[in-house]
Amino acid sequence: MPKIHANNLHIEYEFFGDPAHPTVLLVMGLGMQLVGWPDDFCQDLANSGYRVLRFDNRDIGLSSHLDHLGKPNLIWGLLKRRIGLPIRAPYSLADMAQDAVALLDALQIEQAHVVGASMGGMIAQLVAGMAPQKVLTLTSIMSSSGAPGLPGPTPRAQAALLKRPPKSAYHPAQRDRLGEHYLNNSRVIRSPAFPMSEDARRARIRRGLDRSIHPEGVLRQLLAIAQGPDRSPILQQIRQPTLVIHGKQDPLVPIDCGRDTARKIPGARLLEIDGMGHDLPPGVCQLLVDALVPHFRSVR
Repeated sequence: MPKIHANNLHIEYEFFGDPAHPTVLLVMGLGMQLVGWPDDFCQDLANSGYRVLRFDNRDIGLSSHLDHLGKPNLIWGLLKRRIGLPIRAPYSLADMAQDAVALLDALQIEQAHVVGASMGGMIAQLVAGMAPQKVLTLTSIMSSSGAPGLPGPTPRAQAALLKRPPKSAYHPAQRDRLGEHYLNNSRVIRSPAFPMSEDARRARIRRGLDRSIHPEGVLRQLLAIAQGPDRSPILQQIRQPTLVIHGKQDPLVPIDCGRDTARKIPGARLLEIDGMGHDLPPGVCQLLVDALVPHFRSVR
């Protein structure tokens, strides 16, 4: 896969589909690499007449790792957030949104359909607000406006999000042990109505681990989310056709967060998926393709 220099970073990216077709920019969530967007999902969009662009966010995968910014104290940062004190994160979600805009510019892509999942949905929202001229349509999947008062993760999902594997699990000889840690986490946030075999889950996790392991980058991304301000004022200014997709059984970002996002974006359409959690199994991916293609085609 190629790299490109954008926003003073090296960003790893990959295309699917015909260069002559309209571009779909896929923005992945916390700690997830570009392969978090399943290949079949990307290929299905490409087969529907789109050029799909997926990339590694900063500090993850094969894009630039920002270890010179130091290892954040996550517990202290989350405690400060809980009591209303300001958080100093190494970088912000707005910085990550600027990475996405810079990537489009570096690849000489004038406009794209922007699709983000989870943290990627937050970034996609900011892209639409910061650079509306670049965005044909916006899709925010299992994400949030960041408004105060919205429900948070279930206790079990929050524990899974914050639980760190022992340092010894990062040793190459302990790769299977690390994989089991992530497999246990995936069971907590899975989509109950869209089963996925344990072997398939392991294969997805193993692919990511074989590609890159960078736990400190995940911590810095998580602190960027915690620092993030209420995006409600930005959402109210968005004028691009917007689709908000959310699972009714999401334990990490509850459905009320998706409903709130859709209410705040003028004209946004909300698609609630019964039985969807906070992951992208094949059954959910098929429903996403079925919803995204008409959404994209609504703009000529």
